[in-house]
Amino acid sequence: MKPIAYWLTNVRLESGYRLENGIVTGTESETCHLLIEDGKIARIVSAAHAVETDFPKLDAKDYLALPPFKEMHNHLDKTYLGGPWKSCKPVKNLIERLELEAKELPILVKTINERAELLLTLFVKSGVTHVRTHVNIDPYIGLKNLESVRQALEHFEDKLTYEIVAFPQHGLLRDQVAGLMREAMREGATLVGGLDPAGVDGRIEASLDQMMDIAVESGADIDMHLHDPGHLGWYTMKKLSELTREASWQGRVAVSHAFALGEVPHERADEMAHIFAELGISVMSTAPINRLIPPVPLLRERGVPVALGCDGFYDSWAPFGNGDVLEKARHLSERYRWVDELSLSQSLGFITGGITPLNTEGQRVWPKVGDEASMVFAEASCSAEAVARRANRPAVMYKGKLVSGTFV
Repeated sequence: MKPIAYWLTNVRLESGYRLENGIVTGTESETCHLLIEDGKIARIVSAAHAVETDFPKLDAKDYLALPPFKEMHNHLDKTYLGGPWKSCKPVKNLIERLELEAKELPILVKTINERAELLLTLFVKSGVTHVRTHVNIDPYIGLKNLESVRQALEHFEDKLTYEIVAFPQHGLLRDQVAGLMREAMREGATLVGGLDPAGVDGRIEASLDQMMDIAVESGADIDMHLHDPGHLGWYTMKKLSELTREASWQGRVAVSHAFALGEVPHERADEMAHIFAELGISVMSTAPINRLIPPVPLLRERGVPVALGCDGFYDSWAPFGNGDVLEKARHLSERYRWVDELSLSQSLGFITGGITPLNTEGQRVWPKVGDEASMVFAEASCSAEAVARRANRPAVMYKGKLVSGTFV
């Protein structure tokens, strides 16, 4: 079968940093033509050169190309999107919030598919081509959320890739859902989740053991919510690290939120950062503005993978959010005062799986020949501007196809 090929012309690519006295003060770019063949980049040439006329052409209008975004922490099954306005009822603690959610779940389950697809549409429009979503597995709705979310994601398989975390939102031991979790792993979930082994389950070691057992039985990775604060949360992460080593599950574990790392003394956080780096344990953050978060600069310096996600989006937990993970990169930059050109441009890596157009030395590392032709087109001069100004994104491409927007 003849390869499907065309020229994507007039694509703006970052080409290097401008330096003044050794300090990065700006970003250089150039306009290029990309030959797209079977969903991959086959050639990259300067726009100063003519291209073969026997292939169709698609003019990218000199928009800046950015690596595609990854939305690494959200809950497709919880959003109120598509329904009437609804604010949140105040609660005193997490358990009370869970009790309120339990009453709402049987009502929301009827419209999960439609609501999830609305949120996925927002993700794609913002530049997301990979989604990791957590889906409630609990005694109130069983596997119904999983079934509906899986169907919604399957409808978007031509626009993005995805992972589904089986999430015991109401506790793994507290609600005795180990059996349901195992069933969820057989019915389409791809990662095993967990929640506050101390604060919710009340038995740290037993909860972690159960979670790891399910993961090993299923051959699946782990992504555990951990809100437990301070030394309690730190101790939980230490125990999780020990289990990761014992099970030889290196590179297969993530801790979502991990607020405790921002609440313990620096020496404790640094110790855990070294352990996480050694074991390949990732941290998934939602960069909230209302509490301490893990020390991202320290984690990055130690080599711990850190990724961002929007978390809940207009749901029973909070009425805020816009489903735009680029805004999370901006929030993170604001929090740490990453206001210079280099810091802003490198912060893009937190929403792209670590990929930035330029490395810290100013060498282009993306895109290159052989890469998947998935990219976000922004009305910006460079990555730094795109992050700081949350640039408009008129078009999104996935494997060589426009899946959102247009160049016209």
